[in-house]
Amino acid sequence: MEKVLESYLEKVSKYLKRIPVSERADIVKEIESGMCELQNNGKTSAEIIERLGDPKNLAKAYLGDLLEAGTGFNWNRFLALCAFYSVAGFSGMIIIPSLAIIAPVFIVCGVLTPVMAFVKMADYILGLGIPYMENIQIVFNGIEELNPVLGFVFAAAVGILLYMAGKGAWKLLLLYCKKTSRIKDKLLL
Repeated sequence: MEKVLESYLEKVSKYLKRIPVSERADIVKEIESGMCELQNNGKTSAEIIERLGDPKNLAKAYLGDLLEAGTGFNWNRFLALCAFYSVAGFSGMIIIPSLAIIAPVFIVCGVLTPVMAFVKMADYILGLGIPYMENIQIVFNGIEELNPVLGFVFAAAVGILLYMAGKGAWKLLLLYCKKTSRIKDKLLL
């Protein structure tokens, strides 16, 4: 058998690692015999692999058939699913809304903070007299107001930090959703 087909069989076997070794070997032998039959009918390795499809999907099809053939109720699986949905539901009530609010707010504030400080600095330097610019201030300890030029530098640094924190919160939200989805998929296999 060609190296490409052997590699394909190894991938299928890897995706079937959750089932007992004897059943896995039977499935791999069945697929291998089908491959040999196709080769004897003149099909190339590429045609055989194209016909069989993605190794992961083929393994899932076999796993689905095995799950349908299962006759008994599995307490371990039932308890694992209950625990997963309890933890995912409870943590999702806190994590998803928090990160979904924090991410865009921090990103917008990270952009607006230096922009507003720049407008204040331009108004100060050029003496434009833009209305309400006296209300935009950077104050330390509630007492000391910064010079608008120094305030812009400070606001730019704070803006960068806010923007990075917002992007980080967004990445955490995506990571949480992906990890939760992967765990659910593993439990349902």
